[in-house]
Amino acid sequence: MNNQSHHKSVLTKESIENLITDQNGIYVDATFGGGGHSYAILKKLNKKATLIALDQDKESIKKNWIEDKRFHLFHNNFIHIRDILNRNHIGKVSGILADLGISSLQIDNPERGFSNQLNCILDMRMNQESSYSAQNVINECSREELFHIFYEYGEFKNAKKIVDKIFKKRFKKNITTTSDLIHLFFIKGSFKKRKKFFARLFQSIRIEVNNEINILKNFLLESSRILFPGGRIAMISYHSIEDRIIKYFFKKGIIINKKKLKTLPFRMIHKKVIKPNIQEIINNPRSRSAKLRIAEKNL
Repeated sequence: MNNQSHHKSVLTKESIENLITDQNGIYVDATFGGGGHSYAILKKLNKKATLIALDQDKESIKKNWIEDKRFHLFHNNFIHIRDILNRNHIGKVSGILADLGISSLQIDNPERGFSNQLNCILDMRMNQESSYSAQNVINECSREELFHIFYEYGEFKNAKKIVDKIFKKRFKKNITTTSDLIHLFFIKGSFKKRKKFFARLFQSIRIEVNNEINILKNFLLESSRILFPGGRIAMISYHSIEDRIIKYFFKKGIIINKKKLKTLPFRMIHKKVIKPNIQEIINNPRSRSAKLRIAEKNL
């Protein structure tokens, strides 16, 4: 394995220590990103083990490739994990890790249009080959669709007012940049309140652009089918919507608004959610909202 420097991943120690139960097993890093988790997993595995990694962002794959015979990286969304395993003649795996956050590489690149701190073209596509971007959401969705996006994905009680402002602006001219969107809103109060508002606004649009909630629900169902009994899954989320979905599925076998399984596929390893410690938050402020939940496939 090469010694190149990899992206500083969140909750690496906590997730890897609880994930690996068989050092000769087959593992999946469903969200390769900057490669930090994959690199840490490989360090813990023996020579006979295998790590399958996926990412839908070609830029992440190109910049963070790991040279290791045990490592196999695919340009695809993690919803296609079973197809990838089938093509590689793998039936089941020993463990799965997924970090649902966006990487610093994506946030800090103005061409990607993820950040509300930079003036750039509204984009927010994880997969740059997709034709559906933040501009499509803001300028083409109906009032009802936008209300749903901001109410459900941003948890805004005043979602109707947000939609009204967007419609009033886009009637005159398309909203194309992050500044166009931000300047629609005057937020009274502290800098912290303003920052939180725009974080939730951009979050809700990004979730819609990348179909994140539906993909997460389907991925959780798939994970219960591809894990060996006793195999583990570690999920890192960054907002309450994702965490709620993961928690309900791990504890009750319920996919919110979708499905309830007859038998519980998992048991929770820890009763309480795992969060970054103070030192990790100081070293990486973007980790502060991370929540890790780990479950084991029932026998």
